[in-house]
Amino acid sequence: MNSPEQPLPTFDEVLLCTPQTSAEQVGLFLRRCLIPCPGGDKIYTMLYADELSYDVSCRAEELFQRLQCYNSSYRLIILCNCERENSYLPSAFSHYKVHMIPQRSQAEMQQYLQHHFRVAQPSSSAAAVFKEHMCVGIVSSKRAGMGK
Repeated sequence: MNSPEQPLPTFDEVLLCTPQTSAEQVGLFLRRCLIPCPGGDKIYTMLYADELSYDVSCRAEELFQRLQCYNSSYRLIILCNCERENSYLPSAFSHYKVHMIPQRSQAEMQQYLQHHFRVAQPSSSAAAVFKEHMCVGIVSSKRAGMGK
């Protein structure tokens, strides 16, 4: 985010973990991260790794230990909920823990995201619905099930 021209992460660089995330999904992600390939300047991120089941977390740690010897310059970020930092995967990687404080203001982050999510030419697309022709938006309601 040092420059507005830096791209957003691609789909293969991010794994959004849930309790239903399988060991195979985590394994594929770790292989992309830890096995060297051309164009290896990517930063891989596992979001909500604390949500993984115990079995999947154990298998992920074992695979990480086996594969990390193939690539000493991997870039992997594991983000967890601080209230669940005692779950398996955050505990297994706790010696790598770094507490992060955002280096940019919220306004700067919003401007960066707006730069990347704005539709170039306003057309008859779903972007016409969202504020300032953004191709993404958040729709919420305090009342559940009201046809969002």
